[in-house]
Amino acid sequence: MIKKKNISQEDINSWENYIKNPTDITDKDKVLKNNKSRSNRFKYDLHGFTLIEANKRVKEIILSCVKNNYKEILLITGKGIHSNTEKNIYVSKDLSKLKYSVPEYIKSELDLSKYVASITNASHEDGGEGAIIIKLKNL
Repeated sequence: MIKKKNISQEDINSWENYIKNPTDITDKDKVLKNNKSRSNRFKYDLHGFTLIEANKRVKEIILSCVKNNYKEILLITGKGIHSNTEKNIYVSKDLSKLKYSVPEYIKSELDLSKYVASITNASHEDGGEGAIIIKLKNL
């Protein structure tokens, strides 16, 4: 590295002020602390599952996550835009889609609902309308 000999006092002062409070440098320890909750989260994609298959798999996932001390489950359900049940008048337009049927299944199953604290839509970063977050109770 070539050392610059004639550094102005203004440049020296600017540098000293910057190193006292560097606003454009990310504090990795702070970022890791904020993302710690995501490390205790189980994520699973249900795309391609039928309602019956998805419900069976969700039951397995919840029981396994309780056993392994996970606090959250992120289930990717999809938005249901490719669902072909729209034409069938005998099928519920909402409950034929995983994003609606999975929460209903969990609430109706006593074996599962006793472990679940809440079921909410995922944030935009986690999948938005095509995902749900299941928070598990501390037992």
